[in-house]
Amino acid sequence: MGDSKDLTDGDAANKIKKLADYIGTCMFCTYDVNKLQSRPMSAQEIDDEGNLWFLSDKNSHKNKQIQQNSEVELFFASGHDKFLSLHGNASINYDRNKIEELWNPIIKVWMTGGVDDPNLSIIKVTPKEGYYWNNKNGKMVAFAKMTASLLTGITMDDGIEGNLSL
Repeated sequence: MGDSKDLTDGDAANKIKKLADYIGTCMFCTYDVNKLQSRPMSAQEIDDEGNLWFLSDKNSHKNKQIQQNSEVELFFASGHDKFLSLHGNASINYDRNKIEELWNPIIKVWMTGGVDDPNLSIIKVTPKEGYYWNNKNGKMVAFAKMTASLLTGITMDDGIEGNLSL
């Protein structure tokens, strides 16, 4: 079994930033009346406090759901070695300076009006808690330990996991 290490405050924010930056895309989940609604989204920024910033169409279902219930879930996964789940609150704003700061030309695929599109909004997710799991020593060491475990029958889990509290 791997190691467990719960993280709080600045350490939790650093872990969120490290994993979310590396993975990039998450399943962004909002609450509808009866069920969780999920869609893939890429965080445009993860700040030093662990807040995640997304660009979205102000008329989207997710924005409407956030206006009804600000609680959201974000699920990040990369291969077999990096996972992050976050629970927090989302807020919507329309700060043009921040939109320009977050803008990336690939977003034009979804927001065809470009950075000046009047329907662009910002979703800021402020995590309250979460959970992470990743390898301590990278893929090559993890692979070597898995191979050794298969050959010897001795568990050599290279994982580290823990709760995140902000």
